[in-house]
Amino acid sequence: MLFSSLEFLLIFLPIVIIIYYSIPSQYRVMRNLLLFVASLFFYAWGEPIYVFLMLFEVIVNYFLALSLEKNKNAKAILALAILIDVGMLVFFKYTNFFIENINILFHSQFSKVDIALPIGISFYTFQILSYIIDVYRKKVSAQKNFLILATYVSLFPQLIAGPIVRYIDVEKEMKERKESIDLFANGLRRLIVGLGKKVILSNQLAMVANILFINADKIELNGFIALLGSIAFTFQIYYDFSGYSDMAIGLGQMFGFHFLENFDYPYISRSVTEFWRRWHMSLGSWFRDYIYIPLGGNRVSKIKWLRNILIVWFLTGFWHGASWNFICWGLYFGILLMMEKLLFGKWLKKLPVLNVILTFTLVNIGFIIFNASDMIQAKEIILLLFTGSYKINLNLLVSLDVLHNWPYLILAVLGATPLVKKIYEQLNGKIFFGILFDCFLLVVLCICVVFLAIGSYNPFLYFRF
Repeated sequence: MLFSSLEFLLIFLPIVIIIYYSIPSQYRVMRNLLLFVASLFFYAWGEPIYVFLMLFEVIVNYFLALSLEKNKNAKAILALAILIDVGMLVFFKYTNFFIENINILFHSQFSKVDIALPIGISFYTFQILSYIIDVYRKKVSAQKNFLILATYVSLFPQLIAGPIVRYIDVEKEMKERKESIDLFANGLRRLIVGLGKKVILSNQLAMVANILFINADKIELNGFIALLGSIAFTFQIYYDFSGYSDMAIGLGQMFGFHFLENFDYPYISRSVTEFWRRWHMSLGSWFRDYIYIPLGGNRVSKIKWLRNILIVWFLTGFWHGASWNFICWGLYFGILLMMEKLLFGKWLKKLPVLNVILTFTLVNIGFIIFNASDMIQAKEIILLLFTGSYKINLNLLVSLDVLHNWPYLILAVLGATPLVKKIYEQLNGKIFFGILFDCFLLVVLCICVVFLAIGSYNPFLYFRF
């Protein structure tokens, strides 16, 4: 079930909210039980079988975490937990990738396994791993209440596409969070903002991006189409994922949770390093704390430091999908970060405007690699960017039915800067502004419902991860 679906917005969510707030606040166990049952239903809506896989991992890690505190062989127990969690992820997500590459490498003919990718397995696996590792590190105590742990892992606002919420950040709120009208209202506002990002901006930009990445064989591409399509996708994926994160954070607030931010205007970054501090922050901090720092981080020799960067970015790319595109995308950013730190990082700081344009260009090229069907298509599109003609063919644009999407691109550019936020902060608190803003959000909600009701294009990029 998608957040950007009428089933969720008009049926599932209202029912859960009504039942949740019908339960008196002192009955915290009952409220958690409702969230747990609702989350299982939410997941089973799209994955009726694989809900048992998620429950299996929760049960296994529940008992292994308890054993960590009582057993002297803590390292062995942790290794077993990691083996099970990562093993399940590797089996379901990467088995056919390995089979395909073994067949190519050794000219063998092993048959692919008929398995589907469980929705959200990459996200909830990382949450489980952060919990079990933090128990091992004694940052948190093993949770003895199974319902609390199960609710944490399966909580529907962040279950299928993050942000990656660590147990240590919500441990207290699982037991004694405080809901309020103000928090609920702010959460609802955040939900609508995220929905608008997804339905109004991302979905419309997707139609422009698809001309380049999906329907390229039907038209004659040039540099302008490559630039237009790649920029459209770069903004599409931002509003797709940041919109989902906004909705997740807003939903969390509606039930009394405070999830950490996941995006911080990444397209105004002045370097690739800064970009990755602002983009998908929950994933970046996860790899930093559980992979990069344990490997030694930057407190090792330069050779090992560069090795650590490459390992982290290889894994970051591979985490996103079982394809060489994703691996190359991860290594591309790993190499850029190394070059930035070793060669031109200080030079970039001296170019206050050009560094933003350069960073966005490098990120845009990265997302071409990310979204292309294969590396051959990625290479062709990147070559077109630098060698293709930039002659604008209005007849072609009319035939492709993309000219009407220019307002969405302008809104996307403005929304990717802190300008709107600064205006909001300046006006917030003034007479009638709150009412006007809420009326604006109501209009946004109505537009989203109309778009969804007429069956407009509604993909969700991170659903596949």
